[in-house]
Amino acid sequence: QVQLEESGGGLVQAGGSLKLSCAASGRTFSTYAMAWFRRAPGKEREFVAAIPWSGTITFYADSVKGRFTISRDNSKNTVYLQMNTLKPEDTAVYYCAADRLQYRPGRFQETDVASWGQGTQVTVSS
Repeated sequence: QVQLEESGGGLVQAGGSLKLSCAASGRTFSTYAMAWFRRAPGKEREFVAAIPWSGTITFYADSVKGRFTISRDNSKNTVYLQMNTLKPEDTAVYYCAADRLQYRPGRFQETDVASWGQGTQVTVSS
């Protein structure tokens, strides 16, 4: 079973940047898609970004497209989320997620998640 550990959250002013990291262990990292989700106060968890095992394409929620970048370093078993031009509405707990299926060519749904990280808080002040 894969274990995920996020880091990099914090408090930042609107317009600022943060980079989240998610380190994976417990299984082969390079053959599984990875994703970031978030849950804002009083709202349901939502998809943010995903990267397939190949890393050749990426997927983003419309709300973060052009501001966030997901990437992966298979040599470090780590997936990243670079967040730029942050807005107060980006305030949420951000969760890293690992796909249950190997070699999936596209993004995966919450029902396909094999493991979640513990979450890292991102707070954007106005």
